[in-house]
Amino acid sequence: MHIGKSYTLKEFLLWTRRNIYWLIIIGAIPVILYEVFSVKWIALPWTVAALLGTAAAFLIAFKNTQTYSRTWEARQIWGAIANNSRIWGTMSRDFLGANHPKTKEMIYRHLAWLTAMRYQMREPRPWENTSKHYNREYSRYYAVPEKGTLLNEELSKFLPDEELKYILTTKNRATQLMGLQSKTVNELYENKQIDGNQFYLMENVIKDLYENQGKSERIKNFPYPRQFATINTMFLRLFCIMLPFCMLNDFDQLNKHMNGFMEDHMVWLVIPFSVLISWVYTSLEQVGESTENPFEGGANDVPISQMSRNIEIDLREMLGETFLPQPLVPENNIIL
Repeated sequence: MHIGKSYTLKEFLLWTRRNIYWLIIIGAIPVILYEVFSVKWIALPWTVAALLGTAAAFLIAFKNTQTYSRTWEARQIWGAIANNSRIWGTMSRDFLGANHPKTKEMIYRHLAWLTAMRYQMREPRPWENTSKHYNREYSRYYAVPEKGTLLNEELSKFLPDEELKYILTTKNRATQLMGLQSKTVNELYENKQIDGNQFYLMENVIKDLYENQGKSERIKNFPYPRQFATINTMFLRLFCIMLPFCMLNDFDQLNKHMNGFMEDHMVWLVIPFSVLISWVYTSLEQVGESTENPFEGGANDVPISQMSRNIEIDLREMLGETFLPQPLVPENNIIL
C-alpha cells in the first residue's frame, strides 16, 4: 500500500515506460508508411477509433470498478480480523486471568494463526501479476516480509515444538491452528475453568475468524474473471493499434493552415499525440490490473504484514510484555 500523497510522475513513468516504448513504435509505423512511402490508403476514418475507444473505455472502467471492489473488500476483511483478534486477546486474558498458562498459549497460537494466514495469502497464483516485468522492476523499491523469512522460523516464535511439527505437516495451517484453539476452549469448558456463556462467546469469535479466513481465501483463490480480463486486453490493444491510422487524415488536413518549419509535416505529430492518448488508456488498464489481487505482494496490496504486526503488539501488551517487536515502517512510501 502506498502511504504517501501520490506516486510521483517519475515513478509512474518508470512503471509504465515499456508501454510507452511499444506505443511509440505503433504510432511511428503508419506515419512512416503514410509520409515517407506515400501509402495514403492506410488512413482510416476517425469514427473507427471513436467507437473502439468508447468500447475500451467502458471495459476499462468496469474492470477498475470491480478490481477496486476486490481490494476494498480485502481491506474490510482484514479490518474485521484485527477487531476479532483484539476481542480474542481480551477474552483469553480476562476469562482466565493474565497469569493462567492457557492465556499466553491461546494468544500466541492466535499470533501463529495470523502468521500462517499472511504466508498463505502471499503464496503465488498463476494469474497474479507480480511476475510481469514492470512489477518486478518496481519491486526493488520495497520488500515483502514473507519473502525474507521462512514460515517455520516465524511460527516457532509462537508455538511449542510438538505443535509446530504437527502444523507444518498440514495443508491449510491456519485452519488447523484455529481448530486447536477450539479444542483448547472445549477442554477449558470441560474442566470448568470457563462457564457456558464464556465458552459460547469464545467459540463465536472462532467462528467469526473462520469466516474472515474463508472470505480472504475466496479473494486469494478466485481471480478477476479471465474472460473479462482477456477481452479487456484485446480491445485495448486493438484501439492502440488503430488509433494512429485514424489520426492521419486529420493531422494531414492541418497542413493547409500551417506555415513555417512544420508546413507539410504535421502528420508527424500523430506519433506523440497517439502515444499520449493510448498511454492514458494503457495506464488506466495497468492500474486496474495492479489492484486485481490484493495479497500478491504488489505495491498496492492490502498491508496484511503491517496489520499483523500491529495486532501482535496489541496482544502481547495485553499479556504485560515489554519487549515488543517494532511496527513495520514503509520503504519508499510502500508498506505491506
